[in-house]
Amino acid sequence: MLEFVSLEGKMSGHVENKVENILNTIVDSIADSVPNQKSVRFSEEQNAVTAQMNKLFGRRKSIHNILGGGKSADVLLWRNKKISSSVLTGATAIWVLFEWLNYHFLTLLCLALVIGMLIQFLWSNASGMLSRSPSQVPRLVLPDELFMNIAVFICAEINQFLGFIQDVACGRNLKHFLMVVGSLSAAAVIGSWCNFMTLFYIGFVCAHTLPVIYEKYDDQIDDLVYNLIGQLQSQFSKFDKNVLRKIPKGNLKLKKND
Repeated sequence: MLEFVSLEGKMSGHVENKVENILNTIVDSIADSVPNQKSVRFSEEQNAVTAQMNKLFGRRKSIHNILGGGKSADVLLWRNKKISSSVLTGATAIWVLFEWLNYHFLTLLCLALVIGMLIQFLWSNASGMLSRSPSQVPRLVLPDELFMNIAVFICAEINQFLGFIQDVACGRNLKHFLMVVGSLSAAAVIGSWCNFMTLFYIGFVCAHTLPVIYEKYDDQIDDLVYNLIGQLQSQFSKFDKNVLRKIPKGNLKLKKND
């Protein structure tokens, strides 16, 4: 009887030890998993912040919002492929007519007016011959607001560009000044290679292709640009260390007249 009691006590103690070990294991696993979840969340937040900081020029808005967020942005980002392709095709046709076929603006304008007059003439005479009551010929009338909006937009853009150039010229940031001067010099060199019509067409094509490409491959382009900027900064620091800092700087002293 005593042996049975002792055996039962040993078994109960063994079971209690197992239960205690299982509880300790569960508590330890929970304690280990909590900081891991926190570290995972922290790493995810840190990666999100890093990805946001690596955006080109530190942008926080989408490309659609940067381009204005209206119908023009929809056309530039190919939200409606029919309209975007039609606009790009029309610009290409105009460039081909002016550059390859050597048409002039006055020639095309006169031809368009002649075609319009022929269409209205045939419409009015054919309607009078086929029916007793001639139908109303449609008339083309351009609204005044269209030209006013275009003039206001062009004036605002020109004033903004002139203000930016004057701010850079009057400022004391030599780096920005040299960048703007270099950009204008590069534009002048490129302008000597081709005429204004070709440059305008190239800019129009770039405006209809580069934004949509950047919207689709923004991460890869951002990494490439930042790598190029890092290489340029390293090369400039080497040039500054090896060349610019070795140039002697003379002290200009004003002589006082006795």
